[in-house]
Amino acid sequence: MTSLIDVIFLLLLFFMLSSTFSKFAEVDLTAAGSGATPTTDARPMFLSLAPDSLRLNGTDHPLEALAAVLAAEKGGTETPLPVIVALGEGVTAQRLTDVLAILRSQPGLAVTVLGTS
Repeated sequence: MTSLIDVIFLLLLFFMLSSTFSKFAEVDLTAAGSGATPTTDARPMFLSLAPDSLRLNGTDHPLEALAAVLAAEKGGTETPLPVIVALGEGVTAQRLTDVLAILRSQPGLAVTVLGTS
């Protein structure tokens, strides 16, 4: 009986030390419906994402300033503002996740991600 208790404690110790207790970040992605019509009359913003640059409506911006630029573009309107994100060749998943995290932190944005061709 004592050896069984020792084995149980060893297994418990092993599983506690080999597991991780950190929570990974999540990015919610939703698929667009076919033939969906836009719900607002707001002009969409076009965000072109490349491995080394970021262009919003044709103007280059650093990634760190994206939240401030989006807040200025949105103003104080309550209507959802559509943002279309176009991926360039060679964009990593981490870079896309960083941009989506910034976009998610801004309220009132309807984000659509276009794939590469």
